[in-house]
Amino acid sequence: MDCFRWEEDPKWKGILRYNTSLFEYNDFLKKYLARYKYRGDHVLAKAFVLEIENRLKEIKYDHLTTIPLSQERHYERGFNQSTALLETAGIVSSELLSRIHSEKQSKKSRRQRLQQKQVFTLSETNLKGHSILLFDDIYTTGTTLRQAAKLFKEAGAEQVSSITLARG
Repeated sequence: MDCFRWEEDPKWKGILRYNTSLFEYNDFLKKYLARYKYRGDHVLAKAFVLEIENRLKEIKYDHLTTIPLSQERHYERGFNQSTALLETAGIVSSELLSRIHSEKQSKKSRRQRLQQKQVFTLSETNLKGHSILLFDDIYTTGTTLRQAAKLFKEAGAEQVSSITLARG
């Protein structure tokens, strides 16, 4: 239903071709990812390698890029959890985006997330005709992915799709 609601809004219609989530963000996965993401237990990423590898083999794209953390958040956490998931699977992503520091997404309500202003800037501005695949850990409202996708479309990307580890 969430995807249909986004497509009904003329501002966002056609921005993100699709999102695929590998797992449901249930209580178990919430605890598991919190341990990985906030306590730096990197070995936990290995549990997702096979699923990530298999899914990426099925998708055609020109650029695979992760949703970045702001410099402040990266310093605080010590790593980008999405990039680390890919690296654990031996997959290299392109750094096409940077993020402006803002309040943690996990601290925002659904409404606040949906009303969030653009938090990304592009490092590559000529993506005419390219296919972009965004990778992130958790899909909650879709705002973050759509904000990134909007920039890519404005830079000429033909299509932008996303894959997330989990869907909340």
